[in-house]
Amino acid sequence: MADQGTSDRTESWLWSRSWFAVSFYGVVTVAILLLINLPGATDYVGADNDDVMRLVQVRDLLAGQSWFDLTQYRLGLDGGTLMHWSRLVDLPIAGLIWAFAQLLPAERAEAAALLVWPLFLTLPLFAAVAIGARRIGGLSAMPIALGLAALLVVTSNRFLPGAIDHHNVQLVLVATIAAMLVDPRYKPASFAIAGLAAALAIAIGAETSPVVATACLVVAVLWAWHGSAFAPAARAFALTVTIAISALFFATVPPRLYTMAACDSLSISYYGITAIGGLLLLLSVQLASRASRPVRFAALGLNGVAVLGTALVLAPQCLQNPLNDLDPLLFTLWLNSVAEAQSIVGQLRIEPASIGGFYVVGIFAIAVCIFRIARKDRTEVHAILLPLILVSWAVALVQLRGAVFANLLSVLPLSLLIAELRRNARDDPENLSAGFAFAVSTLVAVPSVWVIVGVFATEGTAGITRRFEAQLTGSATGADCESAVALRQLASLPPATVVAPSNAGSEILRFTAHRVLSAPYHRNQGGMLTELHIGLSQPGEAEAFLRGAGAAVIAYCRSDPQTETIRDLKPDGLYAALERGEVPFYLEALPLDPKSGMALYRTRF
Repeated sequence: MADQGTSDRTESWLWSRSWFAVSFYGVVTVAILLLINLPGATDYVGADNDDVMRLVQVRDLLAGQSWFDLTQYRLGLDGGTLMHWSRLVDLPIAGLIWAFAQLLPAERAEAAALLVWPLFLTLPLFAAVAIGARRIGGLSAMPIALGLAALLVVTSNRFLPGAIDHHNVQLVLVATIAAMLVDPRYKPASFAIAGLAAALAIAIGAETSPVVATACLVVAVLWAWHGSAFAPAARAFALTVTIAISALFFATVPPRLYTMAACDSLSISYYGITAIGGLLLLLSVQLASRASRPVRFAALGLNGVAVLGTALVLAPQCLQNPLNDLDPLLFTLWLNSVAEAQSIVGQLRIEPASIGGFYVVGIFAIAVCIFRIARKDRTEVHAILLPLILVSWAVALVQLRGAVFANLLSVLPLSLLIAELRRNARDDPENLSAGFAFAVSTLVAVPSVWVIVGVFATEGTAGITRRFEAQLTGSATGADCESAVALRQLASLPPATVVAPSNAGSEILRFTAHRVLSAPYHRNQGGMLTELHIGLSQPGEAEAFLRGAGAAVIAYCRSDPQTETIRDLKPDGLYAALERGEVPFYLEALPLDPKSGMALYRTRF
């Protein structure tokens, strides 16, 4: 009994130290984010279009739009655009706005909520990282992992004040899954939490589906390898993921869409595949845990065939990139310029200096995991982390958005490596190679270091200076077409359908009562294509598009990159004519607002 009491006290002391470290790093990181971003802030919403559109969606919810109705009625052609974002992220933001509104005016309540939400999410992220690092490397690895995570948070845009898109929530969930899967005791509670996080990740956004699918496969393989010793953990994971995905499906998907197979949101496709996979794993655990290892792997193979068959029946189209169905014109004039949708080839062409920040840390972590496995050094932990990092890194080869997940997951194996190298350097201070290995590995593990190296290599010190100044002063270039001031004149007009660049669409929805044809969302293909054809068509042909869309106002932004491309592609098009001052007879030019980059034209029909 005395030994048990001592063990309990030691465990309690370790956990209290862990939570102190999480709190410390969280407070310091939040303070740094506030210090860097608040003094020069001109808006309380994040710079990403998705942050703005999320606020518009939350406002609609607070104004009484149904929980089950995700249609953005002011976006696109008649009938609006059914968005693919989950209400699960809308809910806490709406709750914060409502709570602050009891004490503050409406705009300040929004500002307070949008400040608190992303900064709050750093705490569960750090908690997951701390738990994972402590499980694989003890207390010595934990502060290193927290430091790497803090650097990742500070140098990325996912947790900045106003960043309310769902990517920060997804990062928290992916970190939680990894931390729970590396539990060396196979505690059912850990794997139940992993199952819940996996279901939530699927429900919140399809971007994490490759990582979630890999995590499910990791659990299944662990069960097939260990058998009955792992059965309680596998049972907890399978049961939780099945129940959670079912509850989330019926709690967020409207009954009228139960049979619609969507590839970019929780629908019958993801629900069916996940639920059937979970049930099959649960059934296998119940029936075959005491069977031989070959039998368990055979059962696992049959499960895989059944899950694949389910995917082919429910949604075969989801086995490809959901953006492959985009109109070619949208690829040319929109998607090819979206940063997070770039492949490694595209990024090398557009911004070669940043390539190391997206890929080097991931490949370093992959190499470390492979080396550990080959050396039989904590094989299982690295065998769990390797596929998670590898899949995220492979996704990043196709779309850069996968890189942040690879960089985050790399924190765990690299923190263990750095902790060991630090101990070696401390134990043998005269060994310069040990100290050098520790220093180099630490630097290699930080993505932003590779960005600095890339900028220096391609642009020299002048490039670093320019980027630092841009970070301090803001990176906006050209005339202002998106701020409240820039849209003040447009907001004063009676509500109507507005033709404007897609980059300005979300801001117009936020600051005005108008509807817009275009905003950068793939489910709004009709509206985006109509706006593009209006700009590309000769003035006489553009009139027909305007009439068909019921457009009453053109908001022309000469400095918008997409508008510039349209003018270059079609010198005889409407946008090129407006740039030359040639206003067709069916448009009336409104007085220019000197504080706005928008030139407004009202239709005469």
